[in-house]
Amino acid sequence: MSDELYDQIQAAAAVIRARHARRPRVALVLGSGLGQLAERFEDATRFDYHELPHFIRATVIGHQGRLVCGRLEGVEVVAMQGRNHGYEGYTQRQVTFPVRVMRALGAEILIVSNAAGGINPYYEQGDVVALDDHINMTFDNPLVGPNDERLGSRWPDMCQPYCPRLIALAQQAGRAADFPVHRGVYLAVRGPNYEPRAEYRFYRQIGADLVGMSTVPEVIVGVHAGMRVLGLSVVTNLCTPEALGKVTGAEVVAVAEKAANRLAAVVCSVLRNLEAA
Repeated sequence: MSDELYDQIQAAAAVIRARHARRPRVALVLGSGLGQLAERFEDATRFDYHELPHFIRATVIGHQGRLVCGRLEGVEVVAMQGRNHGYEGYTQRQVTFPVRVMRALGAEILIVSNAAGGINPYYEQGDVVALDDHINMTFDNPLVGPNDERLGSRWPDMCQPYCPRLIALAQQAGRAADFPVHRGVYLAVRGPNYEPRAEYRFYRQIGADLVGMSTVPEVIVGVHAGMRVLGLSVVTNLCTPEALGKVTGAEVVAVAEKAANRLAAVVCSVLRNLEAA
């Protein structure tokens, strides 16, 4: 099975290289409502996921389902304009496959973004949070099964999954643009339902600042593959158990889209200052 995964990664990478030969330095995963950043790429080549071998289609609102290669702030990048999730019925191996491909193309840094619920009572809608750790409550792991040493170690260390230097650049970007970039712990659940009050209370008690339905599997694979990782969340809904209101997927995407300029400012600043990282 490990040989099969490696061969699938190489097959997808070959299709991309045939149309876009430039080697990316940074890989981006653009989450719910945040895909518009890929429209800023220069000299861009776009692939619908169905054009690429072994990619799966995005089915969720706010996820365009394209891989975009190009240049942003003078840096060669490749981006997932929309991601997939386990709750869509996909395995974690399928969900994280594009990260493997972006690494095979040459990307050394992974920037993962998402729309998340804010558990920390000091967060407000539209805030940007740089992740400094995570809690995996999806009860799954993309590394389960045979390991191929060509892709990474059997036992990758997760003591520091998010790069401190990249976090510092993200917070520096927020200060320069006059908005806060918090630091926080992201808790991943499988979804697709939004959580009840009791679960939010529990998540707060165990140290979570944010909750969402993605990101952690991709980060695990990025670390496994030897990439430096920056995780960025946009707070789209407030998960205060004492004053919890109803929320819909459309509302989450709408808030994420309004806050997308902040996220773009952070990502672009980080890219401009990569040599400092």
